[in-house]
Amino acid sequence: MINNLYSILKKLSTLFIIICCNILFSQSKSEVFTVVLDPGHGGKDPGNRGNGYYEKNIALKIALQVGTELKKQNNIKVIYTRKKDVFVNLFKRAEIANKAKADLFISIHCDAHTSNAYGAGTFVLGLHANQRNFEIAKKENSVIFKEENYEQQYGGFNPNNPESVISLVLMQEEYLDQSIKAANLIQEFFTKNLKRKNRTVKQAGFIVLKYTYMPSVLVETGFLTNKKEGKYLNSKKGQNEMSTTIADAIIKYKNTISETFSKLSSEIVVENDLNNTYLKIQIASGSKFLELKPYNFKGLNQLSFSKSGNNYKYFFENTDNYNQAKKFLKIVKKSGFNDAIIVAFNNGKRISMNEFFMLNTN
Repeated sequence: MINNLYSILKKLSTLFIIICCNILFSQSKSEVFTVVLDPGHGGKDPGNRGNGYYEKNIALKIALQVGTELKKQNNIKVIYTRKKDVFVNLFKRAEIANKAKADLFISIHCDAHTSNAYGAGTFVLGLHANQRNFEIAKKENSVIFKEENYEQQYGGFNPNNPESVISLVLMQEEYLDQSIKAANLIQEFFTKNLKRKNRTVKQAGFIVLKYTYMPSVLVETGFLTNKKEGKYLNSKKGQNEMSTTIADAIIKYKNTISETFSKLSSEIVVENDLNNTYLKIQIASGSKFLELKPYNFKGLNQLSFSKSGNNYKYFFENTDNYNQAKKFLKIVKKSGFNDAIIVAFNNGKRISMNEFFMLNTN
């Protein structure tokens, strides 16, 4: 009876540790938050020419002003994919963001339509919900035809074929939630602060968003083909207002993330004294914090993490039984984490496997 009670308490302790260890450390507010700003088009690619305006010039001016506003913040670093009127291919734009290990990627554009449509909209990578979204993505993606060896560079992707878009979505899927959060904030600031028509957050297959390994948003600041809105976007006043609003939304997004992390880090992990020695499966490590969501870890749950310096380590499950740990290891390797290993802890501190076996007879 006592042994059964002890076993139950140990299981409850393990469950409690699993829940609490989901939140061990957080990203410090003092860490630099890197934003890559991508002015759409450029050089030989003018973008749309609604009412005689140049999308490439307006996008560049807005992006540079967004960066100026963001640089006023002590812990935000700004990187541009271009700072002048030059052509940069879509793959290179994403590469710039990835090399910078950016926390957020914002691509800035101006829209066009045969009607008198107007209003600001934001897009994240996803399948086209309708023909209109497909046409917008098709227009932005068509720039690859101006690039050399585009067929090899983009694996035969055809902007004119809706079926080609399906392959775009898979890589960015793990960042979708955060991308939507950022897009929602930008859209909210457009409508509340500037009273722009709300064209809502949409999903579509933009190549420039596919290859980025961070939350990414494409902003359509308005329609150059609308006489009134085109004039507004081409004006200094309009560009100042749009850039300030985008910057404010990015700052709000950054602060929201920091506040969330701070709240999580305030959770205290209390381990049951009945069993302070346990095993976990280390599945990944890296310099970026990833939310403990299944979509970030190939469908796995029961996750936790620790932080040492600038390095995060991510773990799956928790058990004091070595045979059970081996079963967990098989699960994560089947999920694709081929380099996963079993690691041991005592009172929350990493110990060797030999120490574990000395302390635990299970």
